[in-house]
Amino acid sequence: MKSSIPKKAKIFELTKSDPSLPKLSYRYVTSDYFDLSIARTESSWKVELTQKPLEQPVEKGFVGTLFEGHIEEPRVFAAVIGNKQVGWVELGYEKWNNRMRVWEFLVKEEYRRQGIGTLLMGHAARVAKDRGARMLVLETQSCNVAAISFYLKYGFSLIGFDSAAYSNADVEKKEVRLEMGLEL
Repeated sequence: MKSSIPKKAKIFELTKSDPSLPKLSYRYVTSDYFDLSIARTESSWKVELTQKPLEQPVEKGFVGTLFEGHIEEPRVFAAVIGNKQVGWVELGYEKWNNRMRVWEFLVKEEYRRQGIGTLLMGHAARVAKDRGARMLVLETQSCNVAAISFYLKYGFSLIGFDSAAYSNADVEKKEVRLEMGLEL
């Protein structure tokens, strides 16, 4: 039976001065990761991402803030049930390449896998289309297999990676930055 949660949720735009702006506390546990291997020959590169198990589950977490100064044309939307914010998406339009970037995307743990993420991502795609963006893009990490799975199911594709975005040992740490995109 499908959850009725998304039908109860409403999307509201938040402003920078909104007193209800939260700090976003990201937390997930992962048992797998996508291993990046790069092989170079004289005439080609071979890049491969292969899902592999971790030796033991790992908990990841960090805090995100909304309306950071580096984001062009920031827009923040909250999924609200009753008077409670249960999910957020922050978008920024990149004029130079006509893409809309998802800067922050979070659904509270107790509301995950109930359609809130799909509701928020659908709203993000509509906002991007209305702005005339050609693509919706986002970043995730190669160890965030649950997020990657969600993005793939939504229709995103892998459009790139950065093997040294967070440190010089991202591959060894099993946390490579993946760029994903959804053509609009």
